Amino acid sequence: MHHPIKRPLNFKRQSIYLLPNLFTLSALFAGFYAIVQAMNGHFEQSAVAIFIAMILDGLDGRVARLTHTQSEFGAEFDSLSDMVSFGVAPALIAYEWMLKDFGKLGWAVAFIYCAGAALRLARFNTNIEVVDKRWFQGLPSPSAAALVAGLVWIGIEYASDLAVLRPALPYIALFFTLFAGLTMVSNVRFWSFKEFHARKTVPFVAMLVAVLVLLIGASRPALVLFCFFIGYAASGYVYWVWCKLKRRPNMA
Repeated sequence: MHHPIKRPLNFKRQSIYLLPNLFTLSALFAGFYAIVQAMNGHFEQSAVAIFIAMILDGLDGRVARLTHTQSEFGAEFDSLSDMVSFGVAPALIAYEWMLKDFGKLGWAVAFIYCAGAALRLARFNTNIEVVDKRWFQGLPSPSAAALVAGLVWIGIEYASDLAVLRPALPYIALFFTLFAGLTMVSNVRFWSFKEFHARKTVPFVAMLVAVLVLLIGASRPALVLFCFFIGYAASGYVYWVWCKLKRRPNMA
């Protein structure tokens, strides 16, 4: 009696693009490193790691588009990496740095930030095909993380200059963490910079301004980055007020 030959099942091999996902993995590592350093009390290193994660997060998508290696796996992996680097890490850094002195209020505000980042990422993933790509609905999670990490960075680097504000610093940290968390899930619109064209001609004086900005940024990176993201976070509310005064729709 002849038995049928059993052939092994052919499973479709799952493959991923290495280059863009390597940038995403590096951003995830930077977020994890920030958490570890915060647990060890090295808050300045934690803050810098958040900004490094921001740079890497901005590169992975651009590398994928330039090399035509976009994939559904990459999009999901990027979202999970963002949750760690810009959701969990800033919340834990702020809590370990200042918020834990508030007791239950401190960890509640830290969780509001963490939950806001999760909700912001989920809404972005589900609305990506229907929203106006020129605008973000709510503050992007990397910008929210920059607000928290930037405050930690300047609070440590300029500790002597801010000595007079030292008693108020925990309350400032509480406000910034809560503000960032709630703004992520708001309907306030923020410019996405996707209409910025690098090939567009500009006046020569623009190069002089760019050189000046680079020099200031190189000499005072913490202060320049923090001021930039404060301005960006405020820009959404300024535009919202302007729309209300002009009676223009502000729905994202």
